[in-house]
This record gives sequence, C-alpha cells and structure tokens, in this order.
Amino acid sequence: MASELRFLGIETSCDETAAAVFTDSAQVLSSVVFNQHHVHARYGGVVPELAARAHLGRVIPVIDEALRRSETSLSDLTAIAVHHRPGLVGALVIGVSVAKMLAASLDIPLLGVSHLEGHVYAARMAAGRDIYPCVALVASGGHTVLFHAKSPLELVRLGSTRDDAAGEAFDKSSALLGLGFPGGPAIEREARMGRHGKFSLPRPMIHDGLDFSFSGLKTAVANAWRKCQAQVPATELPVARAHLAAELQMAITDVLVSKCERALALTGLKRLAVGGGVVANSLFRNRINNLSRWGIDVIIPPMEWCTDNAAMAAVAVEAWRLNRFAPPDLDAEPT
Repeated sequence: MASELRFLGIETSCDETAAAVFTDSAQVLSSVVFNQHHVHARYGGVVPELAARAHLGRVIPVIDEALRRSETSLSDLTAIAVHHRPGLVGALVIGVSVAKMLAASLDIPLLGVSHLEGHVYAARMAAGRDIYPCVALVASGGHTVLFHAKSPLELVRLGSTRDDAAGEAFDKSSALLGLGFPGGPAIEREARMGRHGKFSLPRPMIHDGLDFSFSGLKTAVANAWRKCQAQVPATELPVARAHLAAELQMAITDVLVSKCERALALTGLKRLAVGGGVVANSLFRNRINNLSRWGIDVIIPPMEWCTDNAAMAAVAVEAWRLNRFAPPDLDAEPT
C-alpha cells in the first residue's frame, strides 16, 4: 500500500499559535498549540496587536515542533493548509504569510480553509465517519454560529450572534467578577462552588429565531455583581460570586441548547455537531449530550479539538480532493 500523503496545517486566527501534521485520510500525526493566556490575562481579553506579535515570535518554533513530533521533514509535505478566515486580521496575516512562504519555497500547493469549517470538521474527525448533512454549532470567544452543514466545505448559516459571542460573554463576565482570563474555565471552576437559581439572569432571544445575543447578559451580570458589592457583607461575597457564576453558566447553556433544538426541528435533521472553545464546558457537554435521548446523533470533539488548534485544518483534505487550491496571493479574511 502506498504511504499516505502528509499535510502541514497552520492556525493563527486568534490567540493560539498552532501547527499540525495530518494525512490525506485526516489522521492527525501531531498537533502543537501554544496559547497566549499569559499575554492577555492582565487585560481580561485578547488584545489583537499583542496576539499578532506573539504569533510572530512563536509560529516557526511551533511548526518545527509539529514536524518533529510527527517525524516529518519539509520535503515529505504534499501541501500547506492554513486557516485564513475568519479571525483577527493581524493574527491571520502571520499564519497566512508563513504558509505562503513555505508553499512557494517547497513548490507545493497552498490550501486556504475556514476556521469555522475546521471546527465542524473536528467533529467529523472525532466521529471517524461521515457526519454530513447535520446541524452544526460553533461557539467560541469570537463566534457563535448555527449552520446547516451540507458538506465539509458547504456551511449554510442558520443564525449567528448579533453582538457578543458566547465565549466573549464568559470572558467579559469573568473579568467583571475578578476571576481572570480565559473566562470560560474560570467561570466553570467558580460555578462548581455555587448553585444556579440564586440569581435571576435573562436568557436573551431564547424564544426568538436562531440568532443569538449575549451583550445584555453580560450587562445583567455586571448589574447583579454591583448590587452584591453594595448590599452583601464582604464575608459573603465569595459565595454570592459563585452563585452568580453558576447562573451565568446555566443561562448561556440554556440559550445554546435551545437554539440547537430549534435548528434541528426546523431543518428536520437528526444529527448535531458542535465545536469551539465553549463546547469544552462540562455543563454544556452534558446538556447537549442529553439530546441523544430523543434520537439525535450528537457529535462532540475531544477537549483538545474544541479550543483553537491546527489539527482541524485537516478539512483542507476535502479541498485537496476537489482540487480547490488557493492562489499564491491568498489573503487573510477577518470577516
């Protein structure tokens, strides 16, 4: 049997510098991720300029490590794949520039792929089988989008956030509560010490179509916490904060699960794929998995493929099979 072809994937769409080596059967041979949490923690969120500078300093070492772990040399590569949309423009430019340079110097094809297609494809990789067509939810710090995923490279948007993404609501609320960055894991840790139902937070747009809105929820958290600080004894504030974190986590989960249920009902599809950093939340994973009781095929990637990574750039294999190669002047597309 002929040996499988090898591809290098590069991801720099936000604040993770990542590289992976995978085969033409989408088998991941290595995946390396360098996160920038220490760079952005003091600001309570991702600072685009700092993210781009961090990518510039780490992208080559991360690529070298991915090649080393997979025992792959540059001459073994068949093509270079890069997430070139959507994301922070300065961050994307770093990955795209390196990918174009490598493809040109090695005289091999360049494949430009969507970060969002990659998140959905991570579910396909986890399942080890065809999952299309399906309803797909991508929920992260920068995106909250529902798709009718007709194929790996054909995602039809059903609904998206009108303001903040779900992960952004976690990050900003965590900063308001003094819990640190990234907000998702911080809120989840705090919520374990509290109980939802002790506060009343809105579930924005939960009964209204397939779009999302989380900015009002963030404002409600800020108002509730401000009231606590004014009225609750200092010794009881830690408990109140834990209860508020638990209610926030439940509110976001309620909205996401409800929208997925509505999308499944409207499309008539019986398969749901989810991806993005918010999917790493254990409450959400448990709640969305419960849909399997109603005959829904629920597909959730492992934790390491939920947060941003380059392994999911293996969706480029689908473009390769269709001869959809990127031009040498491939641009970063932030939106």
